[in-house]
Amino acid sequence: MADASSAQDFRMELRAWLEANCPVEMRDNGAAEGAICWGGRNWVFTSDAQKTWLERCAAKGYTVPTWPVAYGGAGMTRDEEKIFHEEMNRINARRPLQSFGIWMLGPALLHFGSHEQKLEYLPPIARGEVRWCQGYSEPGAGSDLANVQTYGEDKGDHWLVNGQKIWTSYADQADQIFALVRTDREAPKHLGISFLLIDMEEQGVETRPIKMISGISPFCETFFTDVKVPKHRIVGTENRGWDVAKYLLTHEREMISGSGALESGGRALGAVLRDTLDELDVTLRADAMRCEIDALAMGLTLERYKDQAEAGQGAGDASAMLKYMGTELNKKRHELMMSAGGSAALEWDGDVGNRAGDWLRTKANSIEGGTSEVMLSIVSRRVLGLPA
Repeated sequence: MADASSAQDFRMELRAWLEANCPVEMRDNGAAEGAICWGGRNWVFTSDAQKTWLERCAAKGYTVPTWPVAYGGAGMTRDEEKIFHEEMNRINARRPLQSFGIWMLGPALLHFGSHEQKLEYLPPIARGEVRWCQGYSEPGAGSDLANVQTYGEDKGDHWLVNGQKIWTSYADQADQIFALVRTDREAPKHLGISFLLIDMEEQGVETRPIKMISGISPFCETFFTDVKVPKHRIVGTENRGWDVAKYLLTHEREMISGSGALESGGRALGAVLRDTLDELDVTLRADAMRCEIDALAMGLTLERYKDQAEAGQGAGDASAMLKYMGTELNKKRHELMMSAGGSAALEWDGDVGNRAGDWLRTKANSIEGGTSEVMLSIVSRRVLGLPA
């Protein structure tokens, strides 16, 4: 946008569209698991309003507002994206679609994918037609991700993949998986890895949900037994998948860090706590205010790094700092909500909802995308320049 006048025109046009097209049922800041639209071949909409909202936003490119129009986006600039989110928040609109395809694979394809791959994979992600999951961690390769042993044997026109992934979020509900697969066992550890795209319906792919203490099973074990992966389903260069993985990890960490900058359901933490207690005690109120201020600071920091990314300066190693802070903020927020709920918050799906399950789920934030210990090590060595 060239000036303030055009920015205001954009805001007014967007505001009018949202008022006319966002169903009333989708104006509740729904952020709980049951309110999220993940999309995919087998997705079952929770209501006609959820389906309508996704279809209308996808037609405008609003599910991925900054992606190029040719790939299913709206082609917005960073300034326009900020206005977009401000106007969505103004009417408490739900996100029309959430997915690992949007948060992680999409940015990687935009950076490393060929034009043909972008045309094939990105528009279905933007329309919510295909649901992706991430195949990174293995039983012997978690924090040391470059130690992956899932192997793709070269068979000429395809790889024959065998191995296991673990902690694969929503693998049992996904249509496709982007996975790190070792394709050269003789190469150094960080080389010899390729970034492959695998259809979950291929013969030889099996998933097993992992039962969590929270009572839900968002994570899975994923097994590959003689799975054929065509050679064209590779992102980037063969044996250089670690380059794609590092780039994608930066986006994953920024995505996780965003959970620390967002308030519960888009509402202020103090307001959420008041749902449980008519009057907060001084200590709890002070802790809530401190948490909200930290979240606002975190949000501004994320915006700054997004602006830098548009200017060609990615977050780089600073993504470790963002991920760690976002994790700690999210854990603190849910601990405060548990404190406010008292004994009632210990119930599964009790009078105050499933706060216990949500609180337990935040512990996984300190593991996924890189453990907090690894994040602190990266910050100390690569950001602060401290000795190892």
